[in-house]
Amino acid sequence: LALVADVGGTNTRAALARDGQLLSDTIRRYKNRAHDGLASVLTHYLHDMGGVDCRAACVAVAGPVRGGAARMTNLDWSLDCETLAHATHAKAVFLLNDLQAQGHALGHLPADSLHPILAPVQTPCDNATQLVIGIGTGFNLAAVYHTGAGRLVTPSESGHANFPALIPEECALCDFIAAQHGYPGLDDVISGRGLENIYTWVQAQAGPVAGRGPAPDAAAIMQAATQGTDPAASATVRLFARLLAQVAGNMALTFLPFGGIFLAGGVARAIGPWLEQAKFRQDFENKGRFKDFMVNFPLFVIADDYAALTGCAAFLACQTQ
Repeated sequence: LALVADVGGTNTRAALARDGQLLSDTIRRYKNRAHDGLASVLTHYLHDMGGVDCRAACVAVAGPVRGGAARMTNLDWSLDCETLAHATHAKAVFLLNDLQAQGHALGHLPADSLHPILAPVQTPCDNATQLVIGIGTGFNLAAVYHTGAGRLVTPSESGHANFPALIPEECALCDFIAAQHGYPGLDDVISGRGLENIYTWVQAQAGPVAGRGPAPDAAAIMQAATQGTDPAASATVRLFARLLAQVAGNMALTFLPFGGIFLAGGVARAIGPWLEQAKFRQDFENKGRFKDFMVNFPLFVIADDYAALTGCAAFLACQTQ
């Protein structure tokens, strides 16, 4: 047995795997705020599993990994392989960026867990580059390359690149984000936190209203937009979808993922129905004289909340053969 875990800004998901296959009945989810670090979460999990002995462990974290150690971007936790090995008693421990784990999951997910948004114009070749874009508590991406030596999934911290603005409305939002956070990063716009920031800006544009409370959280904004009960929420989600389309189009031209773009994360799943509208395709393809070229990039939403665990299991199977 192997231990796999996906550590996000809010929750940690953990499971057991055997021979690269995720054991779905062992999946558990833990609230990070109830623990002082990942070692505590994994110790709790292994206790819940009856003290199982794991020969290896792979942990996906929402933050940069370097030299067997990581510090999370949206959570005040530091991780390292030595500490995790001590907590899990695993002989081999690997740390991956969470988007790397999503990249390793591609090809191992059930077909019905991939929801098509932009259909492919032709079947991609087997070794075509792919791109995973994560939209949850924060924003990030990872490119997936298929080489003769195996799969290479490159990490990044793209959420901290600056947000591109084209028109006056977007420039005004960019200035607002910079004033609030000191820097207009993608992480502050295309994420759950970004939904809340955009909503606050939309309300500010409408002017002060007596009795108006604080901005709702991302889940409440999505719910209100879906139900049509809050014009500010609907405007927020429409703008969010447009900005996501533009950024995804930029990334498509950067990495040329003819094998597909895959949106992962809780916000990606929630926003999915809004991306099926023709306006999303128009915004995605709005690249001047390269407009016609943009039809080469199919785009999907990964509906599986545990895809990163599947990716960790697949990665471990390759490392321990």
